Amino acid sequence: MSTDRSAAAAPLPILLLNGPNLNMLGTRQPEVYGSLTLDDVVALVERTAAEAGFGVQALQTNHEGVMLDAIHAARGAISGIVINPGAWTHTSVALHDALVIPEVPIVEVHISNVHARESFRRHSYVSPIAAGVIAGFGVQGYEYAVRRLVTLIS
Repeated sequence: MSTDRSAAAAPLPILLLNGPNLNMLGTRQPEVYGSLTLDDVVALVERTAAEAGFGVQALQTNHEGVMLDAIHAARGAISGIVINPGAWTHTSVALHDALVIPEVPIVEVHISNVHARESFRRHSYVSPIAAGVIAGFGVQGYEYAVRRLVTLIS
């Protein structure tokens, strides 16, 4: 019989999803998205989640099917989702439909204030199923999203 209670009590990890073009953070339109890279974002999320005792599984992809498959595989294996869907926010009914499958809380994140940009960015297929949306706080929005998600999970 194992006496290591921490391993048995460890919560399921948080799934961090980043959609198309977010692999170009730090290079792509720094005046809009800042100078930090996706690696910086992942490190920030991992640090913030670790403070609350959570691990992180991170995925960035430019291929919608890869994102959908990862969400399907996450059912029963994660505590919640932090997602920056990128352009799929405004275009993907398939992403909306997949995100309900894991049956966990979701927090949607956008680095820029999408409501202050082009009109097509004001519609989200993710927002109706998200517990919250954080936009316009730069990369720090990911930290806010993790903290809110931890509260929702707890």
